[in-house]
Amino acid sequence: MAETGQTSEPDTASGTRLARTVGTVLLFFFIVGDTLGAGIYTLVGTMAADVGGMLWLPLVIALAVAFLTAGTYAEMISKYPHAGGAARYAERAAPTPFLTFLVGFFMLSAGIVTAALLASAFSGDYFTTLVELPAAPVTVVFLLLLIGINLRGVRESLAANTVATVIETSGLVLVIALAAIVLGSGGGDLSRVLTPSPDQPILVGAFAASVVAFFSFLGFEAAANMAEEVKAPSRAYPRALFGAVGTAGLVYLLIALGSAIVVDPRVMAESTGPLLEVVTASGLPIPDWLFSVIALVAIANGALLFMVMASRAAYGLAEVGLLPAVFGRVAPRRRTPWVAILVVGAATIGMSFVATISTLADTTVLLLLFVFISTNVSCLVLKKDRVEHEHFRVPAVVPVLAIIASVVLLTQQSLEIWLLAACFVVVGTVLFLVALAGRRRRET
Repeated sequence: MAETGQTSEPDTASGTRLARTVGTVLLFFFIVGDTLGAGIYTLVGTMAADVGGMLWLPLVIALAVAFLTAGTYAEMISKYPHAGGAARYAERAAPTPFLTFLVGFFMLSAGIVTAALLASAFSGDYFTTLVELPAAPVTVVFLLLLIGINLRGVRESLAANTVATVIETSGLVLVIALAAIVLGSGGGDLSRVLTPSPDQPILVGAFAASVVAFFSFLGFEAAANMAEEVKAPSRAYPRALFGAVGTAGLVYLLIALGSAIVVDPRVMAESTGPLLEVVTASGLPIPDWLFSVIALVAIANGALLFMVMASRAAYGLAEVGLLPAVFGRVAPRRRTPWVAILVVGAATIGMSFVATISTLADTTVLLLLFVFISTNVSCLVLKKDRVEHEHFRVPAVVPVLAIIASVVLLTQQSLEIWLLAACFVVVGTVLFLVALAGRRRRET
């Protein structure tokens, strides 16, 4: 799709107060862990309700949109390797402070909502398989632990992510292997993979489910906010982005096919632990508690990575004066944005009690679709902008197609989700005005 030129930058844009300690491998695992742990363990059942056994169809649609948008991000991140991601790109393309702020605020809000979604999922069926405890205290303690890991530093967070990614990937490989064994022994029902839901036309269901499926591919914008902590980003980002999206897409498609073959889609649609249903239905001697532990690691990993992303997005906005300056404070020893981490953590705890898992998932997608549209528009506007170092490039048709695909997905959202997004706009506007007032006081 595009080529990466040789880069002369040893540490592009080294003027950062954050430590550049993340290489290509850690970045790849960051994106893979963010993607594989973000939705597939919890949202397969939601897709089954819309498309029956044709789980692969919305995933193919979502994968196409993900690859298009990842191409745009590969160019923008390697061209402008700074924390803040889409907000920084919008600022360069159309220097309107409020628009820039909204893009960045949507990004960090999506990180908070996603982490809250995963925290709620953590205390659900997978956890109760191990021990029966009230969901609320489990959610709060879980998030407090993640805040502590984030405060320790990005390297510690990503090291934990690398271990967790191996574990969660093993769980998905286990599901794929179990499905293959069931099919090879003459079990399951292969015809289900071509059987749509009887409740609605297949195309209607596929596009509705593609919103949820797209949630499972979110990872490239989270990676953009790590730009100031990645070594040689012009080389690292394209390799890590495309490798991670492709890896996730392959795993998801195999999961979709295997799940539909082994388990009746109606059963998955009623479960909050759909992949556990696959393990149980296989009839093989795999303890439910073992797979539940793997699923919990995957969910925890996704929540940690989105909290890392949201805190870096808040830090990036503060650095350009679009959030109150206090969000830009960095711990002198650990060099982590500690105020942003604490505020993001507190907001995540609050959001985990606001809405259902499916509502939070749809809200995340709505917020991020606006972010992705902004980034693709910025990529087109900034095509003629020249920087001193070599960077990844994509043809202009890529962001154009990504914009069209994002608009199509926006049309699938309900009025409830649009109203919830409007609440974020109100909160964001208030914070922007506070930052603006503080900036004016400093100037005078």
